[in-house]
Amino acid sequence: MEELQNNCYNLEERTAKFGEAIIRFCRSLNQDAISKPIISQLVRSGTSVGANYMEANGASSRKDFQNKIYICKKEVQETKHWLRMIAECCSASKGEARILWSEAQELTLIFGKIVSTLNSKKRDEEILEIQ
Repeated sequence: MEELQNNCYNLEERTAKFGEAIIRFCRSLNQDAISKPIISQLVRSGTSVGANYMEANGASSRKDFQNKIYICKKEVQETKHWLRMIAECCSASKGEARILWSEAQELTLIFGKIVSTLNSKKRDEEILEIQ
């Protein structure tokens, strides 16, 4: 968890560390009929954030990059949902889930800002083309 509390400006590394933290967290949880599918969903969404960010960095166009970043944002938002569900069904892990949720929220804001900046640049370019 300590890695998540350091301000990391390398988003590739930050999303990878987030996925690793999700894996460690999920391994620590007791699985039962209720928690097992939620844990599985959490691992999928939490680890896909970094994978999609890697894909974004290798995008073939700006539109492709924007789509991949938008997927990153959607996946991290889904991760926040599953963390909330885990906090409910594994109440002993609420504190750790809350820390992960906070990092997920920061990533949501970062990806949201990237998307809005790209949209703004696109609008600016369209205005220039019209003039």
